[in-house]
Amino acid sequence: MLTSVLFDLDGTLIDTADDFLAIIRAMRTESGLPAVDDDLVRHRVSDGSAGMLAAAYSLGAEDSRLAELRSDFLLRYERDLAVHARLYPGISELLEWLEIEGIPWGVVTNKLSRFSTPLLEAVGLGRRCRSLVCPDHVVQGKPHPESLLRACREMGAEPQHSVFVGDHLRDIQAGRAAGMATVAALYGYIPPDQDPTHWQATHSIQSPAELRPWLEARRTQETSDV
Repeated sequence: MLTSVLFDLDGTLIDTADDFLAIIRAMRTESGLPAVDDDLVRHRVSDGSAGMLAAAYSLGAEDSRLAELRSDFLLRYERDLAVHARLYPGISELLEWLEIEGIPWGVVTNKLSRFSTPLLEAVGLGRRCRSLVCPDHVVQGKPHPESLLRACREMGAEPQHSVFVGDHLRDIQAGRAAGMATVAALYGYIPPDQDPTHWQATHSIQSPAELRPWLEARRTQETSDV
């Protein structure tokens, strides 16, 4: 039995890095600063705006300049949050298969709803997503399991028969804490100093296309075990 599939947002369902990079390039250009290496920022996408800006400006996490930079960044992002964003190749086909099979899917993200909701709408997934849980919807975000358990409740799904897919250690930790099977999205924004083999995910995939056959096999196995 497979009662739901949940996805992280940035780096798992949607490739959003180019929008972040465009904003940071513009900010640095306006300040008379040279361009920054794209990969330096791309590898920090999962650390949020503060992490990306700290990398782009070589600042420590406690640097007082981060707050002003982050405020500027978020204002720009809210205005242009889906200029370059796109679904990862294979995601559209995967979601269509889930919907045909009657398996609800949702999104659990550490991205605030003021950004997540319009982003999903912009890429055509807003009305199809059965549950969207953001950090402003819960007391504790990932890696705490609260947001995943809330998503399951909203979809009428059983956590022990659900799967959570994400590209960060905290996604796998949250999924395991919720009693779900977990899938590490190795195509996402994983820093070079991270080793996903140590995350203890149930499974890992190099592309979204690899998820469907694994889900089919898991559903067949769970059904035969009943």
